Amino acid sequence: MPNIVNNLGLAELKSAFDEAEGMLFFSMAGLTMEENEVIRGAMSESGAKVRLVRNRLAKLALADKGHEVDSSVFKGNVAVAWGNAEAAIGAAKVVSLSKLAKAGKLNVRGGVLEGNLLNANDAAALANVPDRRTLQAMLLGAISGPARGLVTVLDANQSGLARVLQAHIDQAGE
Repeated sequence: MPNIVNNLGLAELKSAFDEAEGMLFFSMAGLTMEENEVIRGAMSESGAKVRLVRNRLAKLALADKGHEVDSSVFKGNVAVAWGNAEAAIGAAKVVSLSKLAKAGKLNVRGGVLEGNLLNANDAAALANVPDRRTLQAMLLGAISGPARGLVTVLDANQSGLARVLQAHIDQAGE
């Protein structure tokens, strides 16, 4: 019976990991039920699905995708948050920036983003990546800035000419 359960769990993890663009592995040692619910709720808001996984099954599912994960990643209670790339970044922000991370109850162990295996430091650095809207605003500012400057320079010559002509007209009228 356990082999059937393990096989079903492995098949479920494989299908979940196949559809995921990004995954974050993190430890959840010593969380109370309330803290666990807060973390899961915050990750759900970011679009990530969260699940506490059996370490051996998670290693097998990742090996099936071609990722050989270091054994230190899957020690103790390890949870996986997965979804699209933005969901993985949101999950990294939830884990890295929470009070529980500062208290040592949450630790980023590693991750996968768009097919690339990330170590703990790289996965934790995802928390510093801006969200999509912020990146779009930054890109728009970078694109429109030089054009706005060019329009201002071109408009300055014409408006300066108009002021000089108006000053001559005003002097001639006196």
